[in-house]
Parts: sequence; structure tokens; C-alpha cells
Amino acid sequence: MRNEPARKLQELLRLPPGERVDLSRYDARATPAAPGGKRAAGADADRMGKQLARLQERLWAAATAGDRRRVLLVLQGMDTSGKGGTVKHVIGQLNPSGCRITAFKAPTEEERRHDFLWRVRRALPEPGEIGIFDRSHYEDVLIARVRHLARPAEIGSRYGLINDFERSLAEDGVTLVKCFLHLSYDEQRRRLLRRLDRPDKHWKFDPGDIDERTLWPDYQKAYELALERCAAPYAPWYLVPADRKWYRNWAISRLLLERLRELDPRYPEAHFDAAECRERLLKQT
Repeated sequence: MRNEPARKLQELLRLPPGERVDLSRYDARATPAAPGGKRAAGADADRMGKQLARLQERLWAAATAGDRRRVLLVLQGMDTSGKGGTVKHVIGQLNPSGCRITAFKAPTEEERRHDFLWRVRRALPEPGEIGIFDRSHYEDVLIARVRHLARPAEIGSRYGLINDFERSLAEDGVTLVKCFLHLSYDEQRRRLLRRLDRPDKHWKFDPGDIDERTLWPDYQKAYELALERCAAPYAPWYLVPADRKWYRNWAISRLLLERLRELDPRYPEAHFDAAECRERLLKQT
């Protein structure tokens, strides 16, 4: 795919709505449309970071004039797939005042007293912002399915509720960029072993991660169902190969850049006479 630079990356990584998803068919080490190897992709990601920052500023500026548009990046994937790394390397290039980052953990007691979308609605980006979800509302059809945290009928109803929720977001000016970070079973083990080998990474390791790996086939099935049932033109899923960290970061930067370019936010026109204001300032002593 590297000989197709003219094609948008979202066309290459988008999962077709309505089609069955079999994750075993996708290579987690693939690098679709990458500009080269690790070094070339890193340099390109730096260039894209500057462009993303400029577009972010335009999006923020447009909101001051009443533009309600905003972007929501949803990151889902198995443990060690790089959700936090994406936030650090991709979102870290943006102005933090225009970003709203939420890492969803196990629900609190208060959150359990509400429907599963309650805490998600509270974390949505405001107009002009770029929101980032490290895990999201999809946990309620992923770990909830695998760990039997709700009745099957209740979990089954959540797919439709998620679709309705995301449709309402799109209608309200939210551009959804949903990325599934596709990690292989073997690569996850390598990353977990590296955490054990480095004392400065022990804080990121949980012995329960070893037990979770025994449920890998169940999680893959849960992801396949979520990707199948909750992909729509207004909220597509992008499958991002995540075994190569450099490609993951490059690809998500590229996806965000493509979507922001499509939005094409503009600086609002001034409602004052700039020349007259300049003249007044120059007269001040």
C-alpha cells in the first residue's frame, strides 16, 4: 500500500459498515501507506504535528464566533496497545488548553447509579475542543461482555444505544474518529515482559494482566462484535495496526489531520476596524 500515497489513510483503515469483522485477517504489524520506515514516519509525524496545531487553533478560534464543531478521538484496544502512548506522542503536540483528555477507569459508585453513557456525556469536548477518550463507552460492551458484568440482553441493547448516541453527537457537530489499536497476542506478551524487566515501568504492570490474557479469544470476539455493530458513515471505525508503535503514532496523526482538513475551520472575521485600532495604539505614549 505504500505505493498509494494519494489515497487518504482513512479509506485504507476504515472498516466497512455492515460487514463481518474477523480480526485474525488483519496483520497487526502492517504499515499501510507509511511514508517509509520508523525514521521517515517520525519526521513526517513531526511535520503533521505542526499542521495539526495550526488547525486546532483555527477550530478553537472558530468556536469563539459560534462554530459548534469539535473532534472526539476514541482510542480502544487491548492492554499495552498504546492508548496512553498515543495521547503522549500525538496529542502532546497540541495546545493542551484546547484538548479534553479522559481516561475511563472502572465506574465509580456514583457512575454506577446512572446509565452507562452518563459519565461519557460529562466528558464530551466543548465546541472548538479536541476530546480524547482513553477507553470509552465501548468498555460497556467489551469487558462487560467478557466478564459478564451485565445480563446478555442488556449488553445487546447497548449497541443500539451507542449508535443512537454517536448519531446525536454527529448531528451536533462532533467529528468522531474511532480508532481500534490492533495488537497481536505475541506483541502484548513482549510489552508486558519489558515492563517487568524495567523497575521504572513496574507501576504500569498489574499481575491481573496475565490472567486477562487467558481471555484473549473472548476479548477478540467482543471487539469484533463492537466493530461490526457500531460502525456507521457518521462514526466509522479505523483499524490501526499497533504492533509498531511508530506506525500507530503516524497513522493516528494522519487520520486526525485528514479529518481536520475536511472540517477546514476558519478564523472568524474581526468585528472592529483593525486599522483604526492600530492607529490608536500608535498614538499612545
